[in-house]
Amino acid sequence: MSLESWIDWIAGYGDWFYLVTFAWTFFEGETFVIFAGIAASPAFGILRVDYLIACAWIGSFCGDNLYFFLGRRYGHRLIARFPRLKPGTDVALDLLHKYNTGFILAFRFIYVVRNFSSFACGMSNLFWPRFMMLNFIAAGVWSCTFAGAGYLLGEVFTKAAWPIKIVVLCLFATLITLAIRTHRANKRKVAEAAAREAAEAKAIENSPA
Repeated sequence: MSLESWIDWIAGYGDWFYLVTFAWTFFEGETFVIFAGIAASPAFGILRVDYLIACAWIGSFCGDNLYFFLGRRYGHRLIARFPRLKPGTDVALDLLHKYNTGFILAFRFIYVVRNFSSFACGMSNLFWPRFMMLNFIAAGVWSCTFAGAGYLLGEVFTKAAWPIKIVVLCLFATLITLAIRTHRANKRKVAEAAAREAAEAKAIENSPA
């Protein structure tokens, strides 16, 4: 979908787009927030950037706390029913035990692992109000970062000279490359954890009674 199509799609929702932002970020969506930030830039002026940040902030925060609740209340039962959740959850729990506060503040920026992080935090002995406080801060940083990035991109690509556009493009390409490398590294960690789980299960199965 081209940028113009995205902008038209956003404009079609009017003020209802803020509710769409809340619902979308409840699950995930930094790319979504970046494009919404572009629409909020003065170059387009379709959205208010403060409303956009607030909706993305609250949506992301609420989504994480739902997953925390599911992990706290049903975590072991869900993993028993859906074993494919276990490797990613184990990696997230390991990172939580190693870095604790740092992990809670940063996990939404860690591709692959973030999909299991709030659920894993719920399965730990982490005090829920502490998680809520740190997660609220992290959700704010996340929403400001990606909405702000989109806002600045909208300004740069409509007003800046070509040399500046090229520099921004290079920086953006570098960030994407780093994100892809991080995604692959974390995916590899989850795959390795899954392989270990399978090997352990097989060893137990083959051990003499």
